[in-house]
Amino acid sequence: MYRVGIDVGGTNTDAVVLEGKIVLAGVKASTTEDVTSGVIEALEKVIEASGIDRTRIAAVMIGTTHFTNAVIERRHMDEVAAIRLSLPSGAGLPPMVDWPDDLRDIVGNHGYQVKGGYEFDGRELSPLDEDAIVRIAGEIRAKGLKAAAVTCVFAGINDAMELRAKEILQQHCPGLPVVMSKDIGRHGLLARESAAIMNASLLSLAERTVAAFGKALATAGIPCPFYITQNDGTLMAADAVRAFPVLTFASGPTNSMRGAAFLTGLKDAVVVDVGGTTSDVGALSHGFPRQASTTVDIGGVRTNFRMPDVFSIGLGGGSLVVRGDAGITVGPKSVGYRVRKEALCFGGSTLTTTDIAVAAGKADIGNHALVANLDKTLVEAAVAKINAMLEACVERSRISSTPVPVIAVGGGSILMPDRIGDLEVILPENFAVANAVGAAIAQISGETDRVFSLIDGRTRESALAEAEAEARQKAIAAGALAETLEVIEREDTPLAYLPGNATRIHVKVVGEMGGHHA
Repeated sequence: MYRVGIDVGGTNTDAVVLEGKIVLAGVKASTTEDVTSGVIEALEKVIEASGIDRTRIAAVMIGTTHFTNAVIERRHMDEVAAIRLSLPSGAGLPPMVDWPDDLRDIVGNHGYQVKGGYEFDGRELSPLDEDAIVRIAGEIRAKGLKAAAVTCVFAGINDAMELRAKEILQQHCPGLPVVMSKDIGRHGLLARESAAIMNASLLSLAERTVAAFGKALATAGIPCPFYITQNDGTLMAADAVRAFPVLTFASGPTNSMRGAAFLTGLKDAVVVDVGGTTSDVGALSHGFPRQASTTVDIGGVRTNFRMPDVFSIGLGGGSLVVRGDAGITVGPKSVGYRVRKEALCFGGSTLTTTDIAVAAGKADIGNHALVANLDKTLVEAAVAKINAMLEACVERSRISSTPVPVIAVGGGSILMPDRIGDLEVILPENFAVANAVGAAIAQISGETDRVFSLIDGRTRESALAEAEAEARQKAIAAGALAETLEVIEREDTPLAYLPGNATRIHVKVVGEMGGHHA
């Protein structure tokens, strides 16, 4: 049986076929506005290239930047109600207070503050004002809002009010999608609230996108289930993506990093994913991307759900190279996916980094004769500038002075030098489609994150065992094979300010795909 990995990027849709740990074929197609036709083209090309029987495809794993791009490009987002349960405290900073003005306007700026919430020790701040929730439901109907996000102060300690608010809203607005902040973010009111609001605004896009993926597979005659990769490099079932699209935000760079680890066999390294416009840089630890320990900025909004520690620079295969009075400038402006039409080496009229790589003898693409007469000092200066930019971002990703290899992936990896400082650069086979490889090898995960009271004979060890069993059961229900499960994260945080000797336990397990659940 085969596994197919697909990565739907802003410009290209990549696809690979894996049999066990062997990559049989990898292809690129253009991403299309309707998603479906681009995915179908990539599927047909990779099936033809690999020569496999499509009925023997066991599962399709898809990574997509659709939801991240929607926020960054300010498109395909719905107006939603943002309801905070916090009064009488918290009134000074309304919902979306730190959002960029244009993004706040797109989601409607429908912020509501209601009596409710909890103190840090779990005591009630004030009772939930249920009448206010009913009034807000009336406004949601009158304004025709598509969804609501409910955020309660210290919902991670007690989620009862968020659950009750959702129940009331759906009683008075049948069918209204309601996102509860407890399901997405961690502690930190504003960042958790922002994540919930953003998620609510993307629910319609998530429904359309997941439906488009399903339609593409059906049209291609592939009856197997499909999964979508999330921020941590593991898989979500289609229904989970419909409910939590924000959990896919960083799946593109994550897939590239997981693919880099798979293609090289390395567990610890710095990965540089060079695309057409940007380069994403991050560190691998034990084969998975290192997680960010702080809030993460998405389109100008601070959020606090789990994301890989990845940052981008404006350097890609289509980046413009300009000679000015101050010297050579490389990027951030880029011709992007149009590089094969506009770059000099392809008969165009724009000087790009790809032309510099060809002229310097680093790449054998396009027509070398078209760039053979470039000023040698210009080429040398541009190569030096590119290398300096790459070295700066790699050094920023290192967490110690211990030398680790640098893995270069992505279609723009022709820009990478053989060494960066004292670090070796590795360009693995199938580097251009590492993102799709990362999607194809993704595992199923299960996660538990809740507060346990160590009373009535319950010990710390028994609470940890209970949390692990719960996480394992979630992973198995999502389709993981029980015998392949392993714990990759285990956190135990005593909460001294809570009664009952409380402790917050977070356990995450991953395992290989077994059952077929979509």
